[in-house]
Amino acid sequence: MAANAGKEALFVVGGDGTINLAVRGLAGTSTALAVLPGGTANVLAQELGLPGLTWTRWMALEESARRLVAAPIREVDIGICGDIPFLMWAGVGLDAFAIHHIEPRARAEKLFANVAYAASTAWHAGFWHGMNLKITADHLHISGHYLLAVMSNIHLYAGGLAQISPFAKLDDGSIDLWLFEGDTLGDTIEQLWDLFAGRHVDSGKVRCIPFHHLMLESDTPLFVQVDAEPIPYHERSIDIKVIPKGLRLLVPEETPRELFASE
Repeated sequence: MAANAGKEALFVVGGDGTINLAVRGLAGTSTALAVLPGGTANVLAQELGLPGLTWTRWMALEESARRLVAAPIREVDIGICGDIPFLMWAGVGLDAFAIHHIEPRARAEKLFANVAYAASTAWHAGFWHGMNLKITADHLHISGHYLLAVMSNIHLYAGGLAQISPFAKLDDGSIDLWLFEGDTLGDTIEQLWDLFAGRHVDSGKVRCIPFHHLMLESDTPLFVQVDAEPIPYHERSIDIKVIPKGLRLLVPEETPRELFASE
């Protein structure tokens, strides 16, 4: 409604799932998105350096609002996974498998979101043996057996506990595909350990492929998540494409990391 009314910006209070719902409505419009972290993990807010609500920081929303009121509007890339826009990530495999099994959660459970996510991933890793994927990333064709495929548009991942894509830029016209090989519980533990320690970027079992257009095909139905929200999906292939500068976003003048290729 904000976009239809021609509003300059829409301030959204919530977590990453709420942000995704806003992205779906604002993508391709002139109305900018402003993020006020009122959810649990608030990974996009972490990426932007905006403080989240805590027991010791009751005025965090007001502080974020003050920083965003004077913030410039930046045009950022988004992805389309199937027909659903995403700003942060899309994933198939282990993370989506775990998310499908823990969502929806009661509000009380979300108070321990990061702990629950890590515990659920570890638990479901025992039941997940990976997937065969045929991958077409622009003009590159590869195939293999993978625990996880994450399409990341930002640095942070897994509730902000890991920096999956350290060189990601929000305006470079591409998204990073991260492929994690493996099929056993031991492989999963090793991959997650390396991811949280930042060693995955040098691992021989991990590959990063920047793409503009991506097709993933499997011999089994895919579990899919966008912006850490499960999406109903029962197909064996999915198409992901980048929409350059598909969203207008209010970004504070100072951020913890370099987010843009063009400053």
